[in-house]
Amino acid sequence: MVSQERRAEFAELFEEFTQSYVGTEEGQGHAALYAEGREQGRCNYEAIVAADQGEDVTDRVLLKLLPHMGTPANRQKGAWIHVAPTVRKDVKEWFEGAKWVKPGDWPRVSQAILQFIRRCTDDPNELRDACAELDALPDVKGLQAGMLSPILNALRPDDFLIYNNKTRSVINHFAGTPHQARLTDYPAANETGRTLIEALAQEMEQPAVAGLLPEDRFDMFSHWLFAVAKYFAKKPQQEPRHWKIAPGEGAWNWESCRENGFIAIGWSELGDLSGLKREEFNQRRDEQVAQHDDWTKTGADQAWTFSRIEKGDRIVANEGTGKVLGIGTVTGPYEFVEGERHAHRVPVRWDALEERRVDEPGWRRTLVKLDAKKFDAICNAPIIDEPDVNPDCPFSLQTFQLLAGLHEIPTMEFYSAHRDEFKAHVEDRFRGLLQSVCETLPAPITALMETEHRVFGRIPKNDFGQGGAWDFYWGAFYPKGGQRIQDAQLFLWMNHERLEYGFYIGEYGTEQRKRFVRHCNEHGEALASILEPVLSSERLVFGRREGRRDHSGDNEEEAATLSWRAWLADPEEAGIHVATLVPKATVIQRSKDELVELIGDGFQRVFPLVLLAVSDDPVLEIEAYLEPEPRPINLAYPLEELSERTGFELSMLERWVRAVERKKQAVIYGPPGTGKTYVAEGLAKHLIGGGNGFADVVQFHPAYAYEDFVQGIRPRGRADGGLDYPVVPGRFLDFCRRATKIEGTCVLIIDEINRADLARVFGELMYLLEYRKEEVPLAAGGRFRIPDNVRIIGTMNTADRSIALVDHALRRRFAFLALYPNYDALRRFHQEKGFPAEGLIQVLQRLNQQIGDRHYEVGISFFLRDDLAQELEDIWKMEIEPYLDEYFFDQRGKVDAFRWDSIKAEVLP
Repeated sequence: MVSQERRAEFAELFEEFTQSYVGTEEGQGHAALYAEGREQGRCNYEAIVAADQGEDVTDRVLLKLLPHMGTPANRQKGAWIHVAPTVRKDVKEWFEGAKWVKPGDWPRVSQAILQFIRRCTDDPNELRDACAELDALPDVKGLQAGMLSPILNALRPDDFLIYNNKTRSVINHFAGTPHQARLTDYPAANETGRTLIEALAQEMEQPAVAGLLPEDRFDMFSHWLFAVAKYFAKKPQQEPRHWKIAPGEGAWNWESCRENGFIAIGWSELGDLSGLKREEFNQRRDEQVAQHDDWTKTGADQAWTFSRIEKGDRIVANEGTGKVLGIGTVTGPYEFVEGERHAHRVPVRWDALEERRVDEPGWRRTLVKLDAKKFDAICNAPIIDEPDVNPDCPFSLQTFQLLAGLHEIPTMEFYSAHRDEFKAHVEDRFRGLLQSVCETLPAPITALMETEHRVFGRIPKNDFGQGGAWDFYWGAFYPKGGQRIQDAQLFLWMNHERLEYGFYIGEYGTEQRKRFVRHCNEHGEALASILEPVLSSERLVFGRREGRRDHSGDNEEEAATLSWRAWLADPEEAGIHVATLVPKATVIQRSKDELVELIGDGFQRVFPLVLLAVSDDPVLEIEAYLEPEPRPINLAYPLEELSERTGFELSMLERWVRAVERKKQAVIYGPPGTGKTYVAEGLAKHLIGGGNGFADVVQFHPAYAYEDFVQGIRPRGRADGGLDYPVVPGRFLDFCRRATKIEGTCVLIIDEINRADLARVFGELMYLLEYRKEEVPLAAGGRFRIPDNVRIIGTMNTADRSIALVDHALRRRFAFLALYPNYDALRRFHQEKGFPAEGLIQVLQRLNQQIGDRHYEVGISFFLRDDLAQELEDIWKMEIEPYLDEYFFDQRGKVDAFRWDSIKAEVLP
């Protein structure tokens, strides 16, 4: 089975393996994982089998029987951590994203996996049939041997090998076999591998690995040869082919490709193409094309071609049809990096990184095969010394030269020596650009975000006198009253290579970071649907990126170029960072207006993520932001109509409207029954008439507080039984937030305004009522300004509390509109109804003279009824007489003079 040549090769390599790897800390740690993972796998399996007696074990099968990487998130979830992992994150999100499994299919899939394991461990001879039957199930796609062989090995190591790309490469190389990664190939590969291990037992009999099973020695050797020594990546290739490959639309992925040594393309939903037959690929491709309106078979075929690129092939990375970014050589085989936005990848050594000018109209596809002559011409194309600069660009070549110098010498000394140049070419131009972007943002963003104060960062470092400097400059809009460094932000950032803009929450973010992660977990499915139109953009990069320094000054972050759905599923692990990257060459070719439009559009796209961090009900707010329902135009309500309905003089109502518009807030005061609330509603209806504004009513009472009206802490239960104490906006803040989203006048009616402790209820708003254009910090955080289109109309019953007792500071901020009994209005009302009101009016006039205090007079609204003749007795006995009993409690004779029996002959027709 093993040739003499291959046996000698194996012996030499195995000796190198034992000497260079086994005794190292990494090697010893690797060796220890076999027994540990096998024991844990057995325990997991036994517990699941015991529970599979009526319990739902779906999640446990996926989490504890499939081999997971040892990430902090996987360990926290209690996943099975294995020495040969294939699952990096949530397997459901991975398979559903690839359209291999539908959400409702998981119980069947997990049961199929469990039955497969039972069948093979009960009788290893069933392996071939079990693999074939599991692979044939319609609900199970994407399950390869690398996912299922580890648990079989854990349960029966003498019968089953761990089988993945590493062991497959070693088996095929030394046994001369063509085994593939498919599940149906595993039985034959397992038999070949076991035979190979037996044949090479003498070569593997080394003291350094004496404590390992033969199967574990072979697996550990395979890992070393493939991943550490990179033995197969070093095998020479003959007659290299040449390929032109674009690193994403607008070359968005070029920086990562260049820094990390690879080239990658999209169509990630096709999944891993390793070892796939063309017929199988075509079937998978057709399924995906049917599900993606923007896919074509020809376009998706590029992924198949890409997966067949070999070591030694030459790669040209391009941006558009006119620029070459780099030229390199493929150093290893194709791989599929699960969870990445461009998951199809081959490793590349970039041999030349000078940008070159070309003219290739046919380069509109992602992947184009080149002949040797064309490749040579590209290698000899003229190098671009400096890209052309748009004369209307806010930045210059000197901008990036200064930042490049700062990158090379990141010290305060360098910055100070060029302070004036930095101010003129970097800081002032950057600030002007961000301020121009602010002017284009819609009201929902500017109402929430701080766009004026403490918006910009600093180049000098706060490093306790060490004299360092950041090699970038940045600014950010953040929630009013918050902190730029810690809170959710819309940021703009630049260094010597590029401009970035997007959304970010710092690693040290407090409540907003927690709220963001919680909402992503709680509303994942809804958010995935709602955010599809704005986040599924090729321009956006999700998560941390290697080589990019965090714009708030933290250390460099790990690479994490994910699909937006994968990022949304676990943003905390990936990094709460969403950005559009614009290379230097692209920046200086854009005018200021073009950059403002790009950045403004980017901010509007990611603003829903800010709402996820600051809102207690983000789904509704995001829906309202993305698809605001246009409010209908209100019908006009002329004051003439209100005059006719109330009987009040038109000139008086016009004067009142002028007062409301002048002061922005007014109080209608008077004794009970004068129609204050009715008139307030009529004035509000007139003020919003002809526009798209709205009116709302709130009633004050003695227990009404600042927390109800402005903002306050409200306990809220958690799923784990604990309590959260979020700061919740009150009625007025909520009213104003809704008012910012429309242009028309909005009126808040505060009924019985004097029944609450007004100074305590209004708090900081006392200042804003007088200075409408200003904003103030709120007691519980955030800044606030009353929108210009907000009007306030209060009503005050002077029988409850005299106007003289109202806080003088509050009185100065409101127009006070007196409303006393209007007998002419009562008379005109009943002239149309046919009820003779003169007798009633005379009785009311005598009664109010007897009361002798305008604040306690009996108003006319009691009697503005169409059926007054039938209802008058009940109204008088049940509403007027009780009021008189209370007012004249010590003067019974005065009440008796106005009992119903005493006045009925006078008031009834």
